[in-house]
Amino acid sequence: MAHNDYDSDVLVVGAGPMGATTALALASLGVRVHMITRYRWLADTPRAHITNQRALEVFRDLGIEDRMTLQGSDWRLMGDTLITTSLTGPEIARIRAWGTGDRRIGDYLAASPVGMLDIPQPKLENVLVSAAAERGATVGFNTEYLGLEQDADGVTAYLRDRISGVERPWRCRYLVGADGARSKVAEDIGIPIEGHSGRATTAYVQFTADLSRYVAHRPSILYWIMNPVGGFGEIGLGLLRAVHPWNEWIAGWGHDPANGEPDFSTDALRARIRALVGEPQLDVEIGRCSTWQVNQAFATRLSVGRVFCGGDAVHRHPPSGGLGSNTSVQDAHNLAWKLAHVVRGVADPALLDSYTAERVPVAQQIVERANTSRVEFQGIRDALAVYGGDPLRAATALMTDPGKDAVEARRALSLAVQVKDYEFNAHGIELNQRYRSGAVLPDPDVPPEEFARDPELYVQPSTRPGAKLPHAWVVGTDGTRVSTLDLVGSGRFAAVTGVAGSVWADAVEALGLDHLRSVVVGGPGAQDAYFEWAERREIDEAGVLLVRPDGYIAWRYGHVADVHEAVRLLGAALAAILGTTPSITGRPISGDAIQEERS
Repeated sequence: MAHNDYDSDVLVVGAGPMGATTALALASLGVRVHMITRYRWLADTPRAHITNQRALEVFRDLGIEDRMTLQGSDWRLMGDTLITTSLTGPEIARIRAWGTGDRRIGDYLAASPVGMLDIPQPKLENVLVSAAAERGATVGFNTEYLGLEQDADGVTAYLRDRISGVERPWRCRYLVGADGARSKVAEDIGIPIEGHSGRATTAYVQFTADLSRYVAHRPSILYWIMNPVGGFGEIGLGLLRAVHPWNEWIAGWGHDPANGEPDFSTDALRARIRALVGEPQLDVEIGRCSTWQVNQAFATRLSVGRVFCGGDAVHRHPPSGGLGSNTSVQDAHNLAWKLAHVVRGVADPALLDSYTAERVPVAQQIVERANTSRVEFQGIRDALAVYGGDPLRAATALMTDPGKDAVEARRALSLAVQVKDYEFNAHGIELNQRYRSGAVLPDPDVPPEEFARDPELYVQPSTRPGAKLPHAWVVGTDGTRVSTLDLVGSGRFAAVTGVAGSVWADAVEALGLDHLRSVVVGGPGAQDAYFEWAERREIDEAGVLLVRPDGYIAWRYGHVADVHEAVRLLGAALAAILGTTPSITGRPISGDAIQEERS
């Protein structure tokens, strides 16, 4: 069909983190994209908020890192996570969270050019949608998705203007369903979902109160309250979450739906919040109230035909560990470049199959991890069980009682708190993804990767195909530090080599492809002055890494002396990844390319 026969190349249903990131990424690559939302505006409750390093790397690649930083709470304010009897009562434990502790901060700084931020979802969506519109995406508010039909050439979606009631068809090449945990798009195309919904229920209330005198000396975004008003369900603790330090908050607690709806009367809510804070006369302004269900489900397939789903539509889980919006942003970053390459005719549509292959394992992992993190609070409660469920008595005994029971309680509590690192310092969960798909050409005859440390807690940089390009600081032409991640991305493939690998740079020039550029680390503009890249590249200086637009390594190869051979190999590898030729056979990387298996 002709270009003008389509209303847009891509229609995105939903303007949350996944939908808006998809629209921004596509618009940045020159794809005609239209995004709709049935609502009159964007998120109006704080919802997701933790923004991890990988999501911020995506925003850096999309050129909006600075905007996000202006909207978020600084990394230093995100931990310690507190477990206490109330904000004014005795503390039970503190957990150095989100990599802010002395033992972990070096791991986080070494792994990425960016830190972490706490950005409430309304602010995050505002930045994403504004940037998408600036770059050419069109946005339809008050627009409801009704259904779709597919054919060999595209998708016809049926939309309704919720103000006028007018219905109209919308013709597009591809459609992306980012319409949340009750996704109609996913339902319409029969996306298979494994797991179950409604495993537990949580009540939330937004409120305004100046709590700075209680928390400014121990800044955190999460304060877990162990007292009678906080406890029901598998967590069994109440929560005070800082939305905007230190006067905008959310109070949360477990709720048993068998007892009917929570008591959301103003008097009841004020009493509960005052009990969580520990201040009977606290001046509290009550905002919106809601309940939400704890789900444990993920899709085993992310597309049918020309329709793709991502975000909460395909991974449904509690907010433990802050994995939801971050994973949604990464879904978008993975899918958008592939759609763009197909729409522009650079890649075969078979490339799009790699989206399911690469992102389903991630969805399964984070769904299991988020739900397990809730269950693991049981260890803290068990450690204090000897005190008969009296948290104030327990907190006092922990500090003053030299007896046998107290000694055992302190030992058990120490172990239980360490387990919570899998929620609050799960660096590996966030950055250790390894992709296996048709868009990755693995090294032949290379042993499987072995992790030297716990892969959920610790990042292991790797240049194996399927891993994200490691971050290392190099020195730019003006003497400033530049991350290796800044040398790739922006919608193009990159052939990354060293000064001794000039043959690969010559091959890129000879191929003359708009979607491929060369990067010489060690040369002008990317001097390996710290020798960090030499430590992390895992290949000879004369070898090459073919890095995809999303920063993941698709292929690597060792030294080649002849430029014609380099052109043949690089061109064949790129064509195999994009689905335009059969896959090629590579060879093991020699020399210092393969380090001994994490011995």
